[in-house]
Amino acid sequence: MIGYKTLAVPGPTNMPFEIRQAMDVALEDHRAPDFPEFTKPLLEDVKSIFRTTEGRVFLFPGSGTGGWEAAITNCLSPADTVLTSSFGQFSGLWVEMCSRFRLNVLNYDLDWGEGVPLDLYRRRLEADKHHEIKAVLGCHNETATGVTSDIAGIREILDDLGHPALLFVDGVSSIGSIEFCMDAWGVDVAVAGSQKGFMMPTGMTLIGVSQKAMAACEKALHSSCYFDFRDMAKANDQGYFPYTPPATLMRGLRASIDMMHREGLDNVHARHKHLAEGVRAATRAWGLGNCARRSTLYSDTVTAVVVEPGFDANRIIQAAYHNYGVSLGAGLGKVAGKVFRIGHLGWLNEPMVLQALGGVELAMRDCGVNFTAGSGVGAAIEHYTDRREPLSLAAE
Repeated sequence: MIGYKTLAVPGPTNMPFEIRQAMDVALEDHRAPDFPEFTKPLLEDVKSIFRTTEGRVFLFPGSGTGGWEAAITNCLSPADTVLTSSFGQFSGLWVEMCSRFRLNVLNYDLDWGEGVPLDLYRRRLEADKHHEIKAVLGCHNETATGVTSDIAGIREILDDLGHPALLFVDGVSSIGSIEFCMDAWGVDVAVAGSQKGFMMPTGMTLIGVSQKAMAACEKALHSSCYFDFRDMAKANDQGYFPYTPPATLMRGLRASIDMMHREGLDNVHARHKHLAEGVRAATRAWGLGNCARRSTLYSDTVTAVVVEPGFDANRIIQAAYHNYGVSLGAGLGKVAGKVFRIGHLGWLNEPMVLQALGGVELAMRDCGVNFTAGSGVGAAIEHYTDRREPLSLAAE
């Protein structure tokens, strides 16, 4: 197929040339005496993306799933009680992992399209008079359903009740794209991935860890060596790593952080919201639904578009890819065949979103979906332009 393919999945995301160029370097000696001159500023600056000054951020080879495991194996012991909720593919997989590590899991299994149930969390934590619950888990952005949950609300509950449980957050498809405030929200372990908002290849998990979580490591019965926070902290303090680090990815991370700093993190978040609202306008214009149950849950990094009952969403996904080179996210688990997902995060602007929306419209026409051609693209254009001053073309 002639022309570029359009990547509109919620990860991996589009990779800027600046990051590709930063990683196009000769392999280097990670034990060299001057290696810390690169790593120490990097480890300090990445904290700004998590918005933490009190905690630290560790870089491990792996994906977000490895970050989940690191949180469990460093800070908890078998038979510890954790409070969780599952309302999509990824929140559910983290809950399953807790069970496989033999934790005592108190889980709220919710309809897909819901978010973290603050009222149920409060009720359960309030009843936990002896503080048996050692950690509370929250999926900030459920990638399978396009739902963003209120993490600050969980912290407010814990503080109101004076409950000492650790707060673990899956921020894989949120950190670096939408507002995330590790210190202000009192997050103890925050998990991110290189392939989402950081605009890099898959292969590195970034884990924010609070001082409280580091102290918990000293009491936990560890079941991991590879993901050991204490080993990593000791080596990082000297500018090194306990084993061979993903140095090439770290070069890309340096460029990624620099790009976000130039744009300004608040501007990054505002851009994602602006782009997401255009996609939601297109979805409404098509007459299709949003998997997220309420507008307060809408994600600014991915929209799960619900098709008409009885129609297989995979037909649209296949037509988009094979006919037009557009990659859309498939429905997972309980929403397989019921939704297609449009990722709108990372290195992205309005024309790139319009390209993806145009591909969706072409595919829906091929599949016989009843909608007015151009309605979604037009609705997005109206959203993207009605807040801007028109460019004057008059001659000077």
